[in-house]
This record gives sequence, C-alpha cells and structure tokens, in this order.
Amino acid sequence: MPSDLTIAAALIAALVGYAFGSIPFGLVLTKLAGLGDIRTIGSGNIGATNVLRTGRKDLALATLLLDGGKGAIAVVIVRLIANGPAAEILALIAGVSAVIGHNFPVWLKFKGGKGVATTFGLFIAAVPIAGLMACLTWAALAAIFRYSSLSALVALALAPLYAFILGYPTHAGVFLMLGVLGWARHHANIARLIKGTEPKIGGTKPA
Repeated sequence: MPSDLTIAAALIAALVGYAFGSIPFGLVLTKLAGLGDIRTIGSGNIGATNVLRTGRKDLALATLLLDGGKGAIAVVIVRLIANGPAAEILALIAGVSAVIGHNFPVWLKFKGGKGVATTFGLFIAAVPIAGLMACLTWAALAAIFRYSSLSALVALALAPLYAFILGYPTHAGVFLMLGVLGWARHHANIARLIKGTEPKIGGTKPA
C-alpha cells in the first residue's frame, strides 16, 4: 500500500466522487423537459433506460452520457489533483464513490439508479481499453437481444476479466466489486429475465 495513502486523502476522494455521482441527471432532465417525475413511470429508475420510456431519445442519450460522465470525471479529477503512488488508488476510490452516489443519492433518500452508466464511465477513465470493450460488449448484446439489463449484466461480469488480461489486477479487483454491486442492483431484472417478462429496450415495464 502506498505510504502516501492517508485516511484523510481517501475520505476527500470518496466525498468528491459521491458528490458527482449523486447528481440525478435523469430526474433533473425529465423535470426540466416538463415530463414530471421519472420515478413514477416504467421501472421507477432514474437512469437512461427508464428515461427512454418517456419517448424522448434525446433525453435518454443525455442522461446516459451525463451519468457515465459522473464516474469518469470523478476518476480523472482526483487523478489530476492527487500526487504520488497513491493517486491511482485515490482515483479508483472516487470512481467507486461516484457509483455509490448514483445508486444511493442522499438527495433522493438514498433511492437512486442501478449505476451501470456511471460504472462504465469509471471503467473507461480507469482502463480505457477495458472500458471500451465493456461498452462494446453491452452494445453488441443489446443489438442482438434487445435487453438492456442482460447486456449490462454480461458486460459487468466480463469487465474484470478484460482489465486483468490487459495487466491491471488491482483495477480488475475493483471492477469485480462493482460487478457484484451491479448484479445485486439488478436482482429484479434477473428474476424477470428468468421468467421471460423482462421488457426490451424501448418497451414498457409490464404491469
């Protein structure tokens, strides 16, 4: 463990990441567009997939990019600010905290999204090639099967392997932890996939 990795530095990195991650862009954008509270439609989620159920592809894309940006920016900013051997670890702490902030934002009584886009943003900023491979995995499976949740689950499972193969064992461990969190957040989706009732991309959530 780097000698310059202090508790104070880790806490600051975590707070910076959480602050970025807790901004509920999906909720903010849909309210500004006059569409009401996104949590009252579809899955009740604040992420891009549920925003797409409003019929506003532009808002869904904006939500996707902004949510992904939260994870990436948290990593990049802390990496630039921090100095010494601990910089990369602090950047990962910030990125993980951004995902936690998205999933459990204090502003929404800790009821947030599932963190897929924010996690992918972290992946891309931390290990660009592994992150791109995870995104391509999601895109390919989404195009074939039309299930956003299934695509995310597979991509989250493979991202640690991509990072490890590329020579980033520490990052792979962090990616694995985030993958476990992502799978846990998708427990209801997994149940619907097994039952065959999971809605496809662009569809509506069954009653």
